[in-house]
Amino acid sequence: MTAFITRCCRKYSLLCALAFLWSALPLAAHAEGIEAKKAEFTITDGGYVLDAEFSVGLTHTLDEALNKGVALYFVVDFELVRPRWYWFNEKIIDYQQVYRLSYNALTRQYRVTVSNLYQNFAALQEALDFMSRLRRSVEVEPDALRKDATYNAAIRMRLDTAQLPKPFQVSAVGSREWNLSSDWHRWTIGQ
Repeated sequence: MTAFITRCCRKYSLLCALAFLWSALPLAAHAEGIEAKKAEFTITDGGYVLDAEFSVGLTHTLDEALNKGVALYFVVDFELVRPRWYWFNEKIIDYQQVYRLSYNALTRQYRVTVSNLYQNFAALQEALDFMSRLRRSVEVEPDALRKDATYNAAIRMRLDTAQLPKPFQVSAVGSREWNLSSDWHRWTIGQ
């Protein structure tokens, strides 16, 4: 009787383990890619501040390329538009923030570069978390924004495949592994 129970328990534990792995597969697949979680454009004493948060996960192919020395460029696109019923919409702000993500095999560190500033990280997830949070002061011409108007804001983050080395650009055409981009996150500002 004991042998029968032991064999049944082994089969049951194996089935439970397989069911757990099967249920975790969609979560692992969903972790790849970019998703805009939240964004806001607020007025402060010093001007206007853009605050956004993304979820960034690299595909296996991008992770492998990064660890072999290929730098990845991510671009955050932000636009603020005033809709007009009588003419084309007026684009108030068209802003881009570029992140360069690279790996140094000698020091075993990841580096995120924004314009002339950079920061090193011991783990890839730390570098991705740093890129995921954007809080930036945005310069706007005086009197460009009116208090009585309504504006449409949109933000997204994407991998800029045009800045990859040429052989990788060819591989990136039509490939889901190389084309990471969030959908446009849209919201309304004003009245």
